[in-house]
Amino acid sequence: MEIIVMIAQLLLGLSILVGVHELGHFMTAKWFKMRVEQFALGLPPQMFGLKFLPSKIFSITRGETEYLLSPLPLGGYVKIAGMMDESMDTEQMASEPKPYEFRSKPAWQRLIVMMGGIVVNVITGIVIFGMLMFIYGEEYLPANEVKYGIVAGPIAQDIGLKTGDKILKINGQTFENFADTYSSKTLLGSGGSYTIERDGQQMEIPIPDKLLNTLSDTKNRQPFLAERVPFSVGSVAKDKEAARIGLQPGDKIVRVNQTPVRFFDELQAVLRENKGNKSP
Repeated sequence: MEIIVMIAQLLLGLSILVGVHELGHFMTAKWFKMRVEQFALGLPPQMFGLKFLPSKIFSITRGETEYLLSPLPLGGYVKIAGMMDESMDTEQMASEPKPYEFRSKPAWQRLIVMMGGIVVNVITGIVIFGMLMFIYGEEYLPANEVKYGIVAGPIAQDIGLKTGDKILKINGQTFENFADTYSSKTLLGSGGSYTIERDGQQMEIPIPDKLLNTLSDTKNRQPFLAERVPFSVGSVAKDKEAARIGLQPGDKIVRVNQTPVRFFDELQAVLRENKGNKSP
């Protein structure tokens, strides 16, 4: 059922994109007073040799244009009089150009009609993105909410950072978005630095000029740095070891064997150290 829903969503999205694209050709052709003979969503099955299917599901004619819906939601088209690529009407093309035909219009108008679909698609994308930003806004982790410092990956440790450090400034400037600590904007420059707090003391950690190249290496699979957070058990799968030993959602793990843990990175480290060990 899920696959059917995904296919339906794909076809609906494709139909909308095609419809908007063809609407761009349609509007620009009308703007320059070209005759639009057909505006179609979907393709006729006969194009693929499926002659047993109807050529259209629905059609209505308004003025000089027939608006129709074809069975195959794999594209669409706008048939403009005098446009050889669309009409393929050899008799029409053999006659003298009419004022309302595509071929009788200036080259700049024909170019605009041909580009109309792409332009409208771009505008539609910008409008949709703007609406999503207006409704949902931009989500990010504020730097001042990273209360427990960072988890430093191997490369971060190599440049002098340590887990638990609090990054106060980047290149001497305060910052709002925690993601700026590892963004390309921060790592691309030369002579940059982090101002950090460690054990109540502030210090500067230089950012190597080639750090971004190092991080881009496909051999480096571990994250550069991340927020350090305390944790609790979120959910427990019934058929896993956690359920067998009695863990429940909401539990806080404070010790593994004799090692105290407070943060999730500490739990991960202890579990790595005890990988393969079996408890009674």
